[in-house]
Amino acid sequence: MVSELSPTPGARSVSADSEASRPPMPVKMVIAGGFGVGKTTTVGAISEIEPLTTEASITSVAAGIDDLSHTPEKMTTTVAMDFGCVTLDPTLKLYLFGTPGQERFGFMWDDLVEGALGGLVIVDTRRLDDCYAAVDYFEHREIPFAVAVNAFDGKVEHDLNDVRWALDVGDHVPLTVFDARERGSVRDALLVVLEHALARAEK
Repeated sequence: MVSELSPTPGARSVSADSEASRPPMPVKMVIAGGFGVGKTTTVGAISEIEPLTTEASITSVAAGIDDLSHTPEKMTTTVAMDFGCVTLDPTLKLYLFGTPGQERFGFMWDDLVEGALGGLVIVDTRRLDDCYAAVDYFEHREIPFAVAVNAFDGKVEHDLNDVRWALDVGDHVPLTVFDARERGSVRDALLVVLEHALARAEK
C-alpha cells in the first residue's frame, strides 16, 4: 500500500519540467544619469536584443545648451529612452529603460520609472553636478537605487568616499565602479541594484 504522502511515480520529474518551462520573472530597472555619462552604452553592452534607442543628432543649438567639453566626440543624444533586456538566470529577466540625461526631457521620467524595481544612477566623476537631478529624483520618490561610477579611460577622478560625500547620499545607498562598455561589469552593477532593492523589500 502506497502512503498518501508518498509522491506518485514520475511526479518529481513533472514538477521539474514545469519549473524549467516557466518563463523568467520580468523586472523593470531604470538606467539614469546626466548627459553623456554612458547610459546608452550601458544598455547596449548587456542587452540580449538589439537595443531600442531614440538617438537624435546634436544640433548647433543643442551643443550650445549641453556641455560637450568632456564628450567632444559625441554626435547624438537620447531624446526619449533606451530599451533593452537581459536574462540574468532562468528565473529572472531584466527590462532596462534608459532615461534621457538632459533636464529639459525630465517630464518623461515619471512614465519611464513607473513600476521599476530600482534604478542605476551612472556618474561621471569629472562632472558630478550632472547627476544630482537623478539622485534627487530617486531619493524623493523613495525608489531603491545604486550609484555606479563609470570608469572613463579605465580610471575615476575621485575616491568613492569623496563621491558619496559630494552627492550627499547615505551609507545605505550602494556605490560601485563599473565600465559601461563591458558586459560583465554592467551585469555586476545591475546585480548591486537588484540585491539592494530586494533587501529593502524584505524589511
